[in-house]
Amino acid sequence: MKKSRLIIGVIIGLLLIGGIAYFIFHKEENAVQLITEKPHYGTIATSVSATGKIQPVDTVAVGTQVSGTIQKVFVDFNSVVKKGQLLAQIDPSLLTAQVQQITANLQQAKSTYSYQQSNFNRQTQLYNAGGISRADFETAKNQYEVARDNVNSVAAQLRSIQKSLSYTNIFSPIDGTVLSRKVSEGQTVAASLNTPTLFSIAKDLTKMQVQASVDEADVGNVKVGERATFTVDAFPDDVFTGTVIEVRLQPAISSNVVTYTTIINAPNDDLKLKPGMTANIVIYTKEIKNALLISTKAIAFQPDSTLVKQFKIGKIPAHHRKDRKPSQTGTSHNDSIIPKKATVWIKQGQSLIPKQIQTGLDNDIDVQIVKGITDKDEIVTGINAPKQAKSGKANNSSPFIPKRPGGGGGGRN
Repeated sequence: MKKSRLIIGVIIGLLLIGGIAYFIFHKEENAVQLITEKPHYGTIATSVSATGKIQPVDTVAVGTQVSGTIQKVFVDFNSVVKKGQLLAQIDPSLLTAQVQQITANLQQAKSTYSYQQSNFNRQTQLYNAGGISRADFETAKNQYEVARDNVNSVAAQLRSIQKSLSYTNIFSPIDGTVLSRKVSEGQTVAASLNTPTLFSIAKDLTKMQVQASVDEADVGNVKVGERATFTVDAFPDDVFTGTVIEVRLQPAISSNVVTYTTIINAPNDDLKLKPGMTANIVIYTKEIKNALLISTKAIAFQPDSTLVKQFKIGKIPAHHRKDRKPSQTGTSHNDSIIPKKATVWIKQGQSLIPKQIQTGLDNDIDVQIVKGITDKDEIVTGINAPKQAKSGKANNSSPFIPKRPGGGGGGRN
């Protein structure tokens, strides 16, 4: 009898302990949990994304001013050249023959000039003595002046053809690297209205620039001197840096999309960047270092009825209510950031207290805090929904989904 009573007492005790445990854990499962964070110091920035091509800072197209056949080519792709170095030579035989011909014409013109000068001197003496008429004197004078001018004309022709002959030697105008060679030995080039390009030479490949195409919606925020970073497909893990040095006013229109060319300098001391590479660019239009930051979720958070049972929720003053929307950063005409007002909720024990703050720069992830809270405050950013009891898991299924026969088992019949 005593043994049976003891067993019944143990069973009742276990039932009481189980009931208490169930009550405690069930309460914990249904408790609302707040997601909080503390303000932290960091760098915040707004940016503009663009794509572009990498180009040398200074590229010279070397052409020819005379026509002819390429006789010799002394450089090739990637050749490093110095200013004044001979790059190619055009066959000079035709121009050399013209020089010889005009040289002979010049000698003939000088001989004629010498004769007409002597004849004019004799005719002058006879005219002064009254031996010839004035008409004969003026004829001799005219022949002398024509012969003199003819010498000057042929001499000018000789200088011109000699200059053209010098153009058969193609020299490098700068120190640099040959990017392209567009001619070969034996090829004929014709210099007519357009000067044909024989070589393209980059002045200094350690100094590159990125020609970025910035959309018209973003170009208003891009200014000279702003920091930029970019990556290239050849080195996806490397981030290259540069500075905006020019925003060109001429628009480029393609498929009704308007873009503006923005030039970004790109130091290339290790020569990783090659001309023509595609760059994915980020231009930082505004940037603040060592700013007090919180996530934008904190500004968007508003307590609801699920928190009333667990927390004491403070009331928002009337003059705060108009600022309860998420902050949107504005700029003034001098490009300074205009502070905006917003409200955040601070957790203090079991109380939620509204606090009005002033925000600055906002990049849609973090927002700068200008005034109102410190890095020691615990800011509420969201709510974790209470866990559902195990017995309620079946309620999560949709009533419109048909059930398997036999309790939903997956075995064969």
